Amino acid sequence: MKIAVLIKQVPDTQSVLKINAAENWVVEDNLVFTANESDTYALEEALLMKEALSGEVVVCTLGPERAGQVLKDALAKGADRALFLRDDTFSQLDSGGAARVFARSLKEEKFDLILLGLQADDTGDAQLGPMLAEELNLPHVTLVVHTELLDGRLKVKQELEGGWFQHIEVDLPALLTIQSGINKARYASLRGIMAMKSKEIKQLTAADLGLNSSDLMPDQTLQRLYLPPKIKETVFLEGAPEEVAAQLVEKLAHEAKVL
Repeated sequence: MKIAVLIKQVPDTQSVLKINAAENWVVEDNLVFTANESDTYALEEALLMKEALSGEVVVCTLGPERAGQVLKDALAKGADRALFLRDDTFSQLDSGGAARVFARSLKEEKFDLILLGLQADDTGDAQLGPMLAEELNLPHVTLVVHTELLDGRLKVKQELEGGWFQHIEVDLPALLTIQSGINKARYASLRGIMAMKSKEIKQLTAADLGLNSSDLMPDQTLQRLYLPPKIKETVFLEGAPEEVAAQLVEKLAHEAKVL
């Protein structure tokens, strides 16, 4: 089983985010970055499959130089090698452009399975998986919460809305987007951290992948990033109980208009 796992580096969810002066992204100075949560579950699912059936797990990311850390972390957990898509022209990619870049880097490898998280924690658009599957002409299933390998096929459990699920069988090769919590992601061992240093991280640029400016042209652009307008306000009523009750009735009748 030859499995590719896509991992994105995102700001830690505990970070305090501030919008930059251009209002097109957040200020990244002093932010702590980490691996996208659902991608870590995708990696764990790949490592469990490898341990059960043998094979190879290849991790892949796209981003600035600092993004290489998520590859090192994945290699320390047990991935075999890494592909680092590193080019300044990748900085303005939308989901479609990222899908084309990933597709170009993965196509010749002929993976049996491609796994990634259901969505990125920073943009939350959940578009990359289906778009990449389309680029590679692969069957795909989103929101996967369980996998079971059959004879040349894969049986998966997909989460639907309202607490419903459905079971789907797909032929390999295929692409799955993994729901958070499908498994318990492991920590890197000291032995794994030492082994990581000898594993390959192959960097690929747009030129290496045969991509030109038209291939990277975004179909979507972020016009403005802003905080949601504050439309609710908390009011503290003070005074004796009778006075507070009178104030509350007044507000419910004339402001909330529910009396």
